[in-house]
Amino acid sequence: MNKKIIAGMMTFIMMVSLVACGTSADKATDAKADVKEEAAESDLEYIKDKGKLVVGITDFEPMDYKDDGGEWIGFDADMAKVVAESLGVDVEFVEIDWDNKILELENKSIDVVWNGMTLTPEVTNSMECTKAYLNNAQVVVVNTKDADSVKDVDAASKLSYAVESGSAGEAAAEENGFDYIAVKSQADAIMEVSAGTSDACIIDLLMAGAMIGDGTSYPDLAHTVELTTEEYGVGCRKGSDLAAYIDGQFAEMYADGSMKEIANKYGVQDAIIAQ
Repeated sequence: MNKKIIAGMMTFIMMVSLVACGTSADKATDAKADVKEEAAESDLEYIKDKGKLVVGITDFEPMDYKDDGGEWIGFDADMAKVVAESLGVDVEFVEIDWDNKILELENKSIDVVWNGMTLTPEVTNSMECTKAYLNNAQVVVVNTKDADSVKDVDAASKLSYAVESGSAGEAAAEENGFDYIAVKSQADAIMEVSAGTSDACIIDLLMAGAMIGDGTSYPDLAHTVELTTEEYGVGCRKGSDLAAYIDGQFAEMYADGSMKEIANKYGVQDAIIAQ
């Protein structure tokens, strides 16, 4: 065979071999990249790697609030501590602007919104949410001396309101066409009524049970009309595997009685939803 032909054939074979090797190497590299990307998309692994679960909250008794020593406590706070412990990480509570809760999640400023959050369509469309774990309602809060005259929505519609911005209470005010101002938190809304700058406020029933009436800081306030019924859930980043993990923890805590034990501590045991 002509030497030039043989040399050409050998060159061709070597080129084919190099292309094949390159293709195999590229496939291996792509496979490793896919595995790395999949791991990076796991919120559980992300949280474990950094060693901390960052929980977005507002000051909302009995769900998340500070004790006399400045530590965050409450039904939600205590539940979050249990979940963090099960992950083998620390827990950090960060007060957020409730209007910005979705952005805070997406920016990874927080890992989870765990603060008596109502499962509204906006929330469930924007977050990966757990199953509902507590029942709740939005209620009208007025001065005790006015309570007997505010027994229905028609009577309630004549009042001026303070509501937490971006909350289920604000949604209820809008739905009923109430005149209202938006404030930073539900606690601020209560203070507006106490100070007489608003006739009423709309807050969570569970918060009303803990913060107004006899034996509380606001003994001269009472809740009257129940405007909505709703359920609480925990919100994670869209597509996050953390929500399913928390659901699993809820199921275990419900089964072993520890969820009810924590609920009894904060007076919300009657609101628990079976897991």
